[in-house]
Amino acid sequence: MPEDGSWDVIVVGGGPAGSTTARYAAEGGLSVLVIDSKDSIGSPLQCGELVPSNDEVRRLCPDVPDVDDLFRTPDHAISMKTSKMRLVPPNGEPLEFEFEGIILDRVAHDEALVELATSEGVEYLLGARVDGVDGGRVLLRDGRGLEGRVIVGAGGHNDPIRRQLWEDEGLKIPVKFVLKRGNHTDAVELHFGSAAPGGYAWVFPKQGGSNIGLGTHRRGGKGKSLNEYADEFVSRYPGEVTFSGAGSLPMSGSIRTFVKGNCLLVGDAAGMVLPSNGAGITVAMIGGRIAGQAIVRHIKNGLPLKEYEVGWGKQMGDVMRNSKRASRIGNLVFRLPDWVVNLSFNRLTRGVIWRAVTCRKMFWVL
Repeated sequence: MPEDGSWDVIVVGGGPAGSTTARYAAEGGLSVLVIDSKDSIGSPLQCGELVPSNDEVRRLCPDVPDVDDLFRTPDHAISMKTSKMRLVPPNGEPLEFEFEGIILDRVAHDEALVELATSEGVEYLLGARVDGVDGGRVLLRDGRGLEGRVIVGAGGHNDPIRRQLWEDEGLKIPVKFVLKRGNHTDAVELHFGSAAPGGYAWVFPKQGGSNIGLGTHRRGGKGKSLNEYADEFVSRYPGEVTFSGAGSLPMSGSIRTFVKGNCLLVGDAAGMVLPSNGAGITVAMIGGRIAGQAIVRHIKNGLPLKEYEVGWGKQMGDVMRNSKRASRIGNLVFRLPDWVVNLSFNRLTRGVIWRAVTCRKMFWVL
């Protein structure tokens, strides 16, 4: 790595969004550097690890093309496959739906994305912190400056590029989770009501255990902290805790603009998390491919970087709008007393609830 280098594209953040952006930019013939503050991408674990299968993605996001090219999850990065999702109200009487889900080994998954990007020629600079940008120059904390024609902020909700150039604050939901040994469920479970006011708790089955956690609005805490809610929910399930993690999810949906000058945002940094269900990995990778391909067309053909926003609108605009609408309604309902939440889960509302969770129009005509 030279003391001062120059690349077509510099990506800040090597998670699913960053590595996917880098992969597709490099596939288009560009020189790409990914900078990440971690010494090992993927560690420590930061989420619930659930993604839909490729067939499920085609059903949920019908305007996203070439799904199998985008999502190439290797077998060793899959901990468990499930065919059911249960939405569980406080009384424990769930609504059950068919859902093809994959619970990842998230560390192995992110490492596989790095390998894919590297195979296309992407370079990685690990253990390096970015302080900001100055025109086409990425400024590292150690004093170095690296030149990039296009700079991508893919460093999560606290991305340094976003902090410097964007003013969108957005809603962030704190989350806490554990990995626990044991056989707790055979399906993906989402729990609603007083267990996680204004949010939800989850139990995702893995090989030999489960990923168990929750996220809740701070203002919905009713005098209890996130730690208290998490400890109470996790304690319902027996077994040894082998890992504890925490983080924050941007839950306002995608921000108004992804592009400013020669800089753009992708993944959590751009709010690419579905507010109605918290899904971020798949959505970040969809955004990453759109961004990477738009950067190639910009540098090689002179098309504006704003084409990235156009592509996002075509592929994910309807899904994100539906998810935002469902989230607004859910935030009201799931703060109500448990008996009201219990009543709202019934055979008559079953279809509406499922459409909300899966980011489709809730009432068919809205």
